[in-house]
Amino acid sequence: MAEETGKKSCLVFYPSPGMGHLVSMVELAKRLLPYSFDLAVVVAEPPYNTGDTASYIRSVAGTHPSITFHRLLPPVTLPLDASPSTNHEALTFRFIHLNNPLLHRALRDISARNVPVSALVLDFFCYTSMECAARLGIPPFVYFTSNATCLAMSLNLPTFHRNTTSSLKDMFDTVLDMIPGVPPLPASHMPEPLQDREDEAYGEALKMSVGIAKCRGILVNTFEGLEPRALRALSEGACIPDGPTPRIYPIGPVIAADNRDGEWESLSWLDTQPGKSVVFLCFGSLGLFSAEQLKEIAIGLERSEQRFLWVVRSPPSPNDKTLGRLSVPPEPDLEALLSKGFLERTRNRGKVIKSWAPQPAVLNHESVGGFVTHCGWNSILEAVCAGVPMVAWPLYAEQKMNKVFLTEEAKLAIAVREEENGLVTAAEVEKRVRELMESEEGKGLRERTLVARDAAVAAVGEGGRSEAKVTEFAESLKEFSDLR
Repeated sequence: MAEETGKKSCLVFYPSPGMGHLVSMVELAKRLLPYSFDLAVVVAEPPYNTGDTASYIRSVAGTHPSITFHRLLPPVTLPLDASPSTNHEALTFRFIHLNNPLLHRALRDISARNVPVSALVLDFFCYTSMECAARLGIPPFVYFTSNATCLAMSLNLPTFHRNTTSSLKDMFDTVLDMIPGVPPLPASHMPEPLQDREDEAYGEALKMSVGIAKCRGILVNTFEGLEPRALRALSEGACIPDGPTPRIYPIGPVIAADNRDGEWESLSWLDTQPGKSVVFLCFGSLGLFSAEQLKEIAIGLERSEQRFLWVVRSPPSPNDKTLGRLSVPPEPDLEALLSKGFLERTRNRGKVIKSWAPQPAVLNHESVGGFVTHCGWNSILEAVCAGVPMVAWPLYAEQKMNKVFLTEEAKLAIAVREEENGLVTAAEVEKRVRELMESEEGKGLRERTLVARDAAVAAVGEGGRSEAKVTEFAESLKEFSDLR
């Protein structure tokens, strides 16, 4: 229950700059509004594209005045070629480290306002910022915005590193079945930053794994009904065999609200479509395809004869195929990018949206019956909470691992098959979209997703297990604040 009397204390949240990370952490802060804390979100603005968060922050600040936002100034500059790594995660780790002096000053300023800081809740990318908390005597907690399966892998990474000598990229399709809490998966499906042991991103991920194991507790965006294997391994301490495991708080699903305000073009079009008839294709704020791949998708969608709503973004720069998604893409020229005449031929059963759509609202629309997704964890949870089955099409980061979980363990999705050159053909797009929307397997996916939806609703509802974990976390902080 919320505390009715007594002096308030402050919870400070520090997300990494990615849009999915920031939004998820702010939504977590909203979950703690009933517990009588002051809530502060510290925002570091990177000099590269992570998705537009400005309108979201304005909306939250306007509707929840008890959540304050503190921007770290002056902004840290960091060029895209600041790291030799081809993984953008290396840039994120560097950026966070450079911001630590600014974070330390922000924490000191917040504490100076006669509001004791009960805890610093860090994104896992911000593991080096635990040093700032330690110097000020503030207990650090970690918010793991991805799933418990990925958390289990991350905490076990130092053990995995000691027990192997080859880079994952050299292990090809060797099936890894020794990681506690993680279903068997090919080495190639481990997170992208871990593929090369010599890469800066790998080294940072390894240090991150050691660092977050030393925090006071880890909040993870999942719920017990969705990931029992991983949560059991974590609770039993199997992921860190040579040391204690921090207290684990499965508090999910934490997702953005279904915002139906505004006259969104995509929602107006969906209003005219039959129930559960539309497949929605959307690949996240950083998901980009080559021009060749976009044409294959268009041909496959047309041949599938299914109704569709497709969010299209411009391809990455041909001069930068690895970090190009960190640059702001131009508005796509749909006529030039898609197969000739595609828009006209499909106008009676399809809609193409440039760059962005209100994803939670789309997924919750009664006309949507399937979702082709890049397997970002926020998108997966939004689909689960809407009861929409998926086609898994992972693009980067830990998304291939998420695909394995979705298709092999949770059985809430079917996966696309890539050619050796990474291309997904038009025939494959057609096949998987038809399978999702028309087949018996698709029907089974839909039924299991509805069961998962009901479990998610129960978890965060009154008396639910996730809601109980939020209360447990909040009460532990109040005890700490009283001791101070």
